Amino acid sequence: MATTVDLVPVWDQPNDIPEKWVESVDENVASKLPAGSQVKGIFRWGFSHWTRTAKIVTEQADGTQKLFFLKVTQDEVGKAMVWGEYESMNALHSISPELTPAPIARGTFAQADNVHFFLCQFMDMTGDLPDVDTSMKMLAKLHTQSSSPNGKYGFHVPTLHGRFPQFTEWTESWEDFFTKSIRMVFDNEERSQGPDKEVQHLCRETLSKVVPRLLRPLETGGRHIKPCLIHGDLWDGNTSTNRATDTPVIFDATCIYAHNELELAPMRPERHRMGKKYREAYFNHFDASPRKESHEPEAKTVGSQPQEDEDDRGALYCLQVNLQLTYIELQITVIVVGST
Repeated sequence: MATTVDLVPVWDQPNDIPEKWVESVDENVASKLPAGSQVKGIFRWGFSHWTRTAKIVTEQADGTQKLFFLKVTQDEVGKAMVWGEYESMNALHSISPELTPAPIARGTFAQADNVHFFLCQFMDMTGDLPDVDTSMKMLAKLHTQSSSPNGKYGFHVPTLHGRFPQFTEWTESWEDFFTKSIRMVFDNEERSQGPDKEVQHLCRETLSKVVPRLLRPLETGGRHIKPCLIHGDLWDGNTSTNRATDTPVIFDATCIYAHNELELAPMRPERHRMGKKYREAYFNHFDASPRKESHEPEAKTVGSQPQEDEDDRGALYCLQVNLQLTYIELQITVIVVGST
């Protein structure tokens, strides 16, 4: 039988955040818990490349047990990470509370002013990908019902991919916003990997030809799109299924108000399990093209035109996702796995 080869990223670097920060509940964290909460324990929970995470078990004033999720970071970059995540999850939860854990607080430890935290509702998840149709219907609803507070693209605080800020400055046009965003990504790639003539040529051609060709038509010739709130990093690792309700959950957001199709970019690489069938299901609920036969209300949402550029726009957005990985996960070791 033929052997198939895949490239599997394996994180093999130490976590710089000391474990001691999730071995007890700092008083500033405790102060954000509901009044009358008694902490019964804190336990390391989950895995993160750049943070420490834990589950806090409490007893409430009425005797019931309530669980909370804690994420801990350090230094100024870590502070920006939890600030951006808190504001992102707040924005998502305000529109789709059924899709997200409820954010509670962000702050700084009382015992260490360089240690910062994000606190939210604990949600027990199965670890399985969510149902394709249900999750994409909820995602399309989020995009449809959200709107930018000022009609522009961007976000009101910096949000980060890993430890790197993404472009979030308020911008009038999507072409202008994405041009600045992917230029920042190309610049970060060169700083991390060093100058490369082929990549520099790709950058010039992308900015001068590809972006105008694919994105300018979205907002010219009588066409328009609206800035939608997107999760910003929706892949296998940031979504799951709520064990109690068997419904989709999304978390670890890095939001911006953007073209809704940008949300689907992490679903294009074959290395991700959340792939083509999810993208196709999404357009069944968001896109009102002739291929949609249903006359349900959600099917009447206007999709992005020109529709014939949809796949090419997705490839452009995926280019940004793949370039980000060249510096966000620079320390990841890639191993070759063979199977028969």
